[in-house]
Amino acid sequence: MKVHLQRKNEAVHFEASSELSAVSVNIDGSESIGGEGKGVRPMELVLMALGSCSVFDLTTILKKQRQEVLDIQVEVEGKRRDEIPNIFTHIHISFILTGNIDEEKAQKAAELAVKKYCSVHDMLAAGGVDISYSLSFR
Repeated sequence: MKVHLQRKNEAVHFEASSELSAVSVNIDGSESIGGEGKGVRPMELVLMALGSCSVFDLTTILKKQRQEVLDIQVEVEGKRRDEIPNIFTHIHISFILTGNIDEEKAQKAAELAVKKYCSVHDMLAAGGVDISYSLSFR
């Protein structure tokens, strides 16, 4: 896998693309280093990667379990340490599920999705990040 970042201005706005898809992502830094709010920041991308990796797997498992999922929302919150580098120390993933869903099956599916199949989880956890998750049903 290979990605490419193209500088878009004189500050720190870049457009990232991948050889795997035709979609690009705008990335920008904080105001303290010249960022202008023209894209997401790198650590936000980490949280987005964890959330999307986990929910893709959760969705697939719930479909295989024949659960009637009308909607899934994901909120990912990270806590970072104060010292540089400001790495994540704890991340919590909240899955909000809507539909006719067996809660016990969903709990098992989430356990597999987050802790077994999500490679982003495994990379972060190997680096010492404490990752937790919860499910709520509507």
